[in-house]
Amino acid sequence: MDGNQRATHEPRSPRLTRFGWLASGIVVLLVCGLVRWNWTAEPAAAQAPRAAAKQNPVKQATAIDHTKQTAPVPPQGASVSAPRKNPVAAVVNKEPITREDLADECLLHYGNEVLDSIIHRTLILVSCQRRGITISDEDVNAEIERMAKKFQMGREQWLGVLEKERGITADRYAQDIIWPTLALRELAKDQMQITRRELDEAFESEFGPGVKVRLIAIEDAAKARSIHAQAVADPGSFGALAKNHSQDSNSASAYGLIQPIRRHMGDPNLETAAFALKKNEISQIVKVGNLHVFIKCEEHLPAIKGIDRAKVEPHLYDAIRERKLRTAANDVFKQLQTEAKVENFFADPTKRNSAPGVAAVINGHQISIRELAEECLVRYGDDVLEGTINRKMIDQALKKKNIQVGDADLQAEIERAAVAMNKVDAAGKPDVAGWIEHITANEGVSKDVYIRDEVWPSAALKKLVGNSVQVTPEDLERGYEANYGPKIRCRAIVLNNHRRAQEIWDQCREALAKERQDKVSGYAVKVFGDLAAEHSMEVSSRSLRGEVPPIQKFGGQPVLEKEAFTLTEESPLSGILQVGGAYVILFYEGQTKPVAANFEEVKKLLLADIQEKKLRLAMARTFDELRDKSHVDNFLTGEIRTAKKAAPGTPDATISPGTPTPRVLKR
Repeated sequence: MDGNQRATHEPRSPRLTRFGWLASGIVVLLVCGLVRWNWTAEPAAAQAPRAAAKQNPVKQATAIDHTKQTAPVPPQGASVSAPRKNPVAAVVNKEPITREDLADECLLHYGNEVLDSIIHRTLILVSCQRRGITISDEDVNAEIERMAKKFQMGREQWLGVLEKERGITADRYAQDIIWPTLALRELAKDQMQITRRELDEAFESEFGPGVKVRLIAIEDAAKARSIHAQAVADPGSFGALAKNHSQDSNSASAYGLIQPIRRHMGDPNLETAAFALKKNEISQIVKVGNLHVFIKCEEHLPAIKGIDRAKVEPHLYDAIRERKLRTAANDVFKQLQTEAKVENFFADPTKRNSAPGVAAVINGHQISIRELAEECLVRYGDDVLEGTINRKMIDQALKKKNIQVGDADLQAEIERAAVAMNKVDAAGKPDVAGWIEHITANEGVSKDVYIRDEVWPSAALKKLVGNSVQVTPEDLERGYEANYGPKIRCRAIVLNNHRRAQEIWDQCREALAKERQDKVSGYAVKVFGDLAAEHSMEVSSRSLRGEVPPIQKFGGQPVLEKEAFTLTEESPLSGILQVGGAYVILFYEGQTKPVAANFEEVKKLLLADIQEKKLRLAMARTFDELRDKSHVDNFLTGEIRTAKKAAPGTPDATISPGTPTPRVLKR
């Protein structure tokens, strides 16, 4: 993104900030997630027993590495001396960042998440050792090969996709996903027997007859009876009733249409009702969970002919095994938790003083804070180090100019952020408490992390820039057009991968074509909102189903502005726009009318607005200059970044003033 776009540092998720304070880490799922080995699987954190000495890189990943062990072997386990590590993680302009300091930084950001996974891993590991269960390197590699074939890929291609798309390295995939999956499978194998009847039912649910239906689901019983009566009186209105009243939003957007109901797939009462219906008949109300459900039969679908059962049965077997494994492993893990005594001191600040230096105790075995910090470093060190390096560069610049960033500066920056995001009280003053609550609840970070990673860098750069920003008459003219001229109302989806962006764009275009073919007004924007809520990587746009503030001219994002002002009702879908490292898709919803305002009357407001915008641009330039002038030795990655020499006479970047850039479109 150009200088104009980089400059606007509105508070946002630390995982999206341009400084890289936080990495896009992998969220640890509930324990049942430990057993998922498909695309949704996330690290469960377990390490396998050490195997033979000659191992390839993936095999090595499955062995207990005593240099970074976080699932401690019980005391009877053999000890292995750890190789000496470099005590320095990086050197920034001859000033070191120690490994211990970096570990503490990682601990601050990921301590609770990683400790949970350590506890889970330890319970699984100890249970395996007690029962004499060993998962070998060969077992792990065979499972990786199987998973690659499942997705019709070669092993290396599969591992590459995992790292590129999910940020899961080969060794982490082996020890944190595959090993615990296999371990839990062994622990739960007594519950994993698959019968012929189960295979028969799976075959019938996959290839047997089905019923194409529309569905309405309503929680309130009285309302369900009322809507049911309307549907029975006028079956042709069923789709419209589903769209307007069904609480199953996925099917409501498709006028109640769901995937065909087949036997042995879900609620047996609903299946029985579906197969008993004739075309266009409406079922009685069936209670499914807390919902009152009724369906309309569109047509009966015959069984799929010509299926070679011998070829599909292995796939059916795998599907049944995966389903049973999720349930059985969850039961096993609950039993392990019940049998174990776990005290988590790190997660409860009130308990920390009672056990200094101890993160948790599992069945009497202590996990120290230093062990936890080291594991956080192993997992997230590379990403967190980048942010730590950036903080060090800014701190060095402050010391060089003898500038201090105090509590008042931090408070002022928090207030500015609150106002920028419309978090104000009835009197129009910054609602700091409400803003902090919003950040911690929606961004998944603590107040301390937010201030450290977002507020402090912004306040520090503002102090470094000082009073160097000036507003010109041309700036005011452009600011007037940006603020009071027409703006484009649209939704946006922000993605970090072009392939994914292409997939989403294709779905949006298909939805637009379907809307025009079926003459269903609003269908395309509904689909766009669904896709934004599921896939947009920017928190605000995701939570608002793609809604962003209107895009104005001279707002600092020329690529987006140019595209936005070409969109119309006839052509509402933009192309895929590359903005820095992000890919943006827009959907047009209309154009605002110019605001009648006297220039002289609004000049003061414009001046303050443009001053802030140009200040943000100057802050971005200052940060880029610090990076260019710094020499960094990164010992974790082995990278060396040398200071750049600026070419003489290099002009400043052109500044396009205007209102602060919509948060969703900044990167």
